[in-house]
Amino acid sequence: MSKVKICGLWRPEDILAANSARPDYIGFVFAESRRKVTPPPDQAARLKALLSPDILAVGVFVNAPVGEIAEIVKDGTIDLVQLHGDEDENYIRLLKQEISVPVIKAVRVKTTGDIQKADALSCDYLLLDTYIAGSYGGSGCQFDWSLIPPLSHPFFLAGGLHQRDLRMAVRTGACCLDLSSAAETGGVKDPDKILKIVNLIRSI
Repeated sequence: MSKVKICGLWRPEDILAANSARPDYIGFVFAESRRKVTPPPDQAARLKALLSPDILAVGVFVNAPVGEIAEIVKDGTIDLVQLHGDEDENYIRLLKQEISVPVIKAVRVKTTGDIQKADALSCDYLLLDTYIAGSYGGSGCQFDWSLIPPLSHPFFLAGGLHQRDLRMAVRTGACCLDLSSAAETGGVKDPDKILKIVNLIRSI
């Protein structure tokens, strides 16, 4: 069964909606985004304090200093780290020397080779997302899932997922489906949509 991640939570209301729907993961975006939690880590720490302890918080970073991420991990604000920038194997090794939580490395997919190259990294999970020139993610667009090869890493699937696509998305073999804009109405998280998404994925 695929797990569920609802990313881009930044208001107390979003946390309450997540607590009600019970996704497996939620995401706090520390990179530049309209969903960014600011100022980090204070806002995220306050939100984490409201979060049900059985939901894991993922921190999303783009080319952040290793020490900055380690500090947010060590204060208990996040339970996993998602690297969504140009972080390479050396960066991941340095980070893993500083933290003991799982590391997810995002891949902006253009070709099968992009995924295979990332599969050699020492991260714990991959996250497959859509390549958009000049963007590190959050495009709301899908990539061609037929490009996904057999992988040694479990992977999260992201990039323009919507309720109508979830049954097919589960068939990719993803360990977790990662949604953000599909759980929103008017640019903010919608409790009804979050609940429908979680229930639908759990029913597949």
